[in-house]
Formats: sequence, structure tokens, C-alpha cells
Amino acid sequence: MKRILSLTAIITLTAAIVGCSSGVKLNDVPVENRASTTTGQSGKGDASGVTGRDVAPVQIGATDPSLAGPSGAARVIYFDYDSFVIKPEAQGTVEAHARFLSANKNRKLVIEGSTDERGGREYNLALGQKRAEAVRRALGLLGAADAQIEAVSFGEEKPTTTGTDEDAYAKNRRAEFNYR
Repeated sequence: MKRILSLTAIITLTAAIVGCSSGVKLNDVPVENRASTTTGQSGKGDASGVTGRDVAPVQIGATDPSLAGPSGAARVIYFDYDSFVIKPEAQGTVEAHARFLSANKNRKLVIEGSTDERGGREYNLALGQKRAEAVRRALGLLGAADAQIEAVSFGEEKPTTTGTDEDAYAKNRRAEFNYR
């Protein structure tokens, strides 16, 4: 009876492995050009992919001062090691951003939570998300609409400072306010 169960398990495992395999090599996947214009005699569009539609230029420097958020308010708040509790000294910053969002209902804010490099990748992504969510909840409690705010985590992926001392770690444990 044990032999039959072992044989059945081996057959099932083999079938699962074969069923999950793919004959497509990742390097050999064809890329389709979906450009809608035709140029030259080939009839396949130009190589740059430009379709002839009007494209608005990207503005690098903001001309509207309200795009930066509240004037005079910090755009970054810092956290203690392994914590997502907003420090009392950051309360004024959170209040300024909440007032700005309440007065500008059409504005959107992305809060980017980050960590230092200590800890595993998944742990740091979760901690960065908790930091961003803590700030989002605080803004909501102070009058900002939930639909205006998005909380995302970058974990340890976007350090502002490189280094392995406490000063560098402290600068990377943060939440950043980015208006869209």
C-alpha cells in the first residue's frame, strides 16, 4: 500500500512539473510594433514609434508654487528605528500638509515610506508601508480626504544617504510627501 501511495505521489509531482513548464524561451519572445503611422515604402511605421499625434512637452520646473505643497512645510518626516510612530516634532509638518490638502481638494499626495537597509526586503517593504499609512491616517484625522492620499512603500530601495553608520540609517527612515 505504501508503494502505491509513493508511486502516486511521484506521478502527481511529475505531472505538475511538466504541466507548469513552458516551451517559450524568454529571450526569444517576439516584440510587436504597434505604431499606427506608415512611413517610407515598408508600410510598417517609423522606427522611433512616433505616431504623429500632438504631444505636450514635459515641464521640468514647476511654475505654479502650489505644486510644491504648503510653503514652509517640510516634505520629509523621520522615524525611529523599527518604528512607524510619528514623532511629536513632526506633528506640525503633518498638520500643515493636512491644512493644504483640505484647502486644495483637487490636489493629490503620494506618501512614500522608506527604511534603512537593516532587515529583510519583505520586512522593510512592510515597515515602509506602515510608515506611509501612519502618515496617511494622521492626515485623514486632521481633515484631508482619503481619496487625495496614496501611501506606498519603497522599503530600503530608495536611500537618500549611503553609509552604514547611525546618521545614514536615520536619514533613510522616513516618509516623503510628493504632490501630483
